[in-house]
Amino acid sequence: MTDTDRTTHIQRVPVTFPSAGIRIAAHVYLPDTSAPASLPALVVGHPGTSVKEQTSGAYARRLAEHGFLTLAFDAAHQGESGGLPRGLEDPGQRVEDFKAAVSYLTTRDDVAPGRIGLLGICASGGYTLSATGGDHRVRAIATVSGVDVARQFRYGADGDQDPAVFASLLDAAAQARTAAARGEDPGAMPVFPGTEEEARALGGQHGAEGFAYYCSPRAAHERSAKTLAWESIDKLASFDAFHAVPLLGPRPLLQVVGRRAVTSWMAVDVHQRATGPKELHWIEGASHVDLYDKKEHVDQAVDRLAAFFTENLATAEA
Repeated sequence: MTDTDRTTHIQRVPVTFPSAGIRIAAHVYLPDTSAPASLPALVVGHPGTSVKEQTSGAYARRLAEHGFLTLAFDAAHQGESGGLPRGLEDPGQRVEDFKAAVSYLTTRDDVAPGRIGLLGICASGGYTLSATGGDHRVRAIATVSGVDVARQFRYGADGDQDPAVFASLLDAAAQARTAAARGEDPGAMPVFPGTEEEARALGGQHGAEGFAYYCSPRAAHERSAKTLAWESIDKLASFDAFHAVPLLGPRPLLQVVGRRAVTSWMAVDVHQRATGPKELHWIEGASHVDLYDKKEHVDQAVDRLAAFFTENLATAEA
């Protein structure tokens, strides 16, 4: 079953592929059929707790309008993908999901296997860095509001979090593992508070904007995770999405960042570590979450992304 956008003639086709034995649910966005048979392709990853029907799907559709075959998927343990426990944020598995998506694309007759790029949004930005560092099939990489979600848990979105906050989360994760070992319900970690005002009190403007995106009619989705399995915390504790950045070169890296994003310190860190062609592209007036769906900012981001991938996926690798 396909879904066709009558204005742009983009077809959305549901597909599945395996990732370390877990069934991954995805949407492939196909450009107009008048395009060449062997297309450049992009894997688009969603933010933490998000699903493919939200911002990653929106970017995938917009980039398909520029002639790319794009794939937006639900991470393992989340959305329509398989994997237990539900709501697990396993960084190793998330990296494997991207490599598995690349593997899937190489099996398609309509994809040029030497012209594949990755786009990671928010948490997927960090995961794409790690995946690309170890996968030479990826020709170019871009991020939008990219972060290392492990750093965000450890240090806060703005990098100024009291270390006691993460220590308390690790205590709770340890208690949950003990409860599970005893056959008790370990519970789950809530991602969002009850109201936008509470979100603002806990996380400032960034927290309030995240709540407004995920928990209001603006973009809420029934499959978007509102809790995380507690073991996500200790799995993230020692993960470093940026360790592979020096391995990206000579492949090009583009980071699209909102000028007002409190998370932008992480993109600056990545830029300083990168050894190959690199660009920090600032979107004036935009916050981290604005780049999820605010048209005036997303339009600018898509234009730069399309130009970047068009240039760097123009021909297959020799």
